[in-house]
Amino acid sequence: MFLKGKTAIVTGSTSGIGLAYARAFAAEGAAVVINGFGDPGAIEALRAELAAISGAAALYDAADMTQPDQIAALVDRAVRETGRIDIAVNNAGIQHVAPIESFPDDRMEAIIRINLLSAWYVAKAAIPHMKAAGWGRIITTASAHSLIASPNKSAYVMAKHGIAGLTKTLALETAQHGVTVNCISPGYVWTPLVEAQIPDTMAARGMTREQVMTDVLLAAQPTKEFVTPEQVAALALFLCRDEAKAITGANLSVDGGWTAA
Repeated sequence: MFLKGKTAIVTGSTSGIGLAYARAFAAEGAAVVINGFGDPGAIEALRAELAAISGAAALYDAADMTQPDQIAALVDRAVRETGRIDIAVNNAGIQHVAPIESFPDDRMEAIIRINLLSAWYVAKAAIPHMKAAGWGRIITTASAHSLIASPNKSAYVMAKHGIAGLTKTLALETAQHGVTVNCISPGYVWTPLVEAQIPDTMAARGMTREQVMTDVLLAAQPTKEFVTPEQVAALALFLCRDEAKAITGANLSVDGGWTAA
């Protein structure tokens, strides 16, 4: 359990990729702070599960990722209640699919705030603690859309390209402090976020559900298979190992070959 004695925050971690991250860190002994939306009873069950897996603290915090003061309070709480913050994973994300001329302004701004700005605020709050400790890992879930674009996803692509740039900049700022900063760019992972965008894509492209699945989602991935949350989490776990300390400022693809084309 190589993360025993360390604390990890994972935003957007009550389901999907975020929950896979939290479970992976807990399995290596880390105290974990999860965040996100969902049924209170189900979230409490997840929190208890993580505590049982890790043998360490497991906390839930309902911080709204659109609110900078709540993000700062999330990091402060982790430090106050566990004594430290070693790993910060920016995973919270939302999606909306529409041509730009019909893309609601409020949805665009929400995507930028949750998918991009929240990562900036988490890093701003966490990096001072990591520098003081001489060790830290900041990992952000980007997307294949941090490297390439798709139609009708202007806000999401804009945010994910921003994550790639933020990752590089923070890696340079922390390079001599024992802190690494990387992003992981999955292709299509079967998560609630991907499933939820299917109706919008159906409407935007005039397709059936089956057509969206085969001709839009998996069409981009040469493997013709969805990436699993556990595969993404396994890479994040490796980035936390000492063997990965020379990997910083990287945008690491886990996309079934999508961006190889």
